[in-house]
Amino acid sequence: MTVPNLISFLRLLGVPVFLYLLLGPEADTAAVIVLAIGGTTDWVDGFLARRLNQVSRLGELMDPLADRLYILATLVAFTIREIVPWQFTAALLLRDAMMILCLWVLRRYGYGPPPVHYIGKTATFILLAAFPMLLLAHVVNGDWWYATAWALAWWGIVLYWIAGLFYVIQAVGAVRAARRARTAVA
Repeated sequence: MTVPNLISFLRLLGVPVFLYLLLGPEADTAAVIVLAIGGTTDWVDGFLARRLNQVSRLGELMDPLADRLYILATLVAFTIREIVPWQFTAALLLRDAMMILCLWVLRRYGYGPPPVHYIGKTATFILLAAFPMLLLAHVVNGDWWYATAWALAWWGIVLYWIAGLFYVIQAVGAVRAARRARTAVA
C-alpha cells in the first residue's frame, strides 16, 4: 500500500460519507467539505504517485474508480435533492454507459482500457471542481456561485464527452487492428 493508494482508498471511503451527509441529515456544508476534499485529493494522489515514484497498477485502477464513484454519487444525490436537473445527470451517465460498452468491446478483443487522455483528466478535474461549487451555490443561494458553478459544470460535461469520443475512436482503431491481424493470420 503506497501513500497515493492510501489517499485513493480514503477518497473511496469519502463517497458514502458524502452521500450520508447530503441525503441523510442534509448537512450540506459538511457535504461540500467532503466533496471538495475528495476532488482535491484526486490531484494530490496523482501528484504524489509521480513525485514519489509510487505509480502502481492498483493506483491506476483505484484512482479512476474513485473519480467515477464520486461523479456518480454526486450526480444521483444532486438529482434526488434537485440541485441539478435530471437531463444533466442523464448526459453524464450516458457518456459513462458508452465508456462501459467500449470497455466491454475492447475486452472481447483482448485489450484493456485505453490510456487516460489529458482531456478526460481535465474534464474530471473540472467536474470535481464544479460539484462542490454547485452545492455551495445551493447552500448560500448566491448568483455568482450559481453562474460560476454552472459554467464549470457545462464546460466539464462538454470535455467529458469529447474525451469519451476520443476513447471510442481509440477503441474502434484497436478493434479494426485486431480484425486485420486475425484476417492476416487466417
